[in-house]
Amino acid sequence: MSPYVLFKDRNSAGEQLAQAIEDQMNLIRAQGVLAKPIVYALPRGGLPVAVPVALKLGCPLDIVVAKKIAQPEDPELAIGAVTADGQAIWSNRLPLPQDHPKLQEALRQAQEKAQDQFDRLAPNCPQISPEGAIAILIDDGIATGMTIAVAVSALQLQKPAQVWIGTPVAPLGLSKSLEQMCDRVIVLATPHQFFSVSRFYGEFSQVEIEVASTLLQQANQLP
Repeated sequence: MSPYVLFKDRNSAGEQLAQAIEDQMNLIRAQGVLAKPIVYALPRGGLPVAVPVALKLGCPLDIVVAKKIAQPEDPELAIGAVTADGQAIWSNRLPLPQDHPKLQEALRQAQEKAQDQFDRLAPNCPQISPEGAIAILIDDGIATGMTIAVAVSALQLQKPAQVWIGTPVAPLGLSKSLEQMCDRVIVLATPHQFFSVSRFYGEFSQVEIEVASTLLQQANQLP
């Protein structure tokens, strides 16, 4: 086993994260905060992590779909992120002006992917608003922070009482920026050397859309 592996798989990481989040929830309950939690996953990889959290807290599981905006000349490099409903953020190091046709086309393609994924998963999501609730946003790991940032922005527009970020692993260097973008951050591990989320998992296969749909059905006890 690689010395970098911290978690057996996403479900195992989710069980550990669920305990850490429940501990934080108990702390604020003791302080008199009574807002109910709703767990939001970033699909698809965030769903197997989020399910144990939602089950532990006994709350609904919903999604926020966000996709990276890829640099036209280098599809592996993220220069921004966008949600299915068009909420977007951009890197402060863009290769071209933001309104350049190439970047606008990259934005359109990313939003189209996000909308398609949302449409396929939405039938298994609860019809619920985060207004006045504690919205807990979960992903399987955070690398650059752009997709989680745009997802937080999208949730904040719906006026939750608080937005939390929960993830098994994120770079140590992102800790301050994550704390600035939300009300509470729960990260199980913050390695100095990061490179990619996948290196910290023993098993990290792609979560197929059918699996993602089933996870939502099970968490929300849908037929």
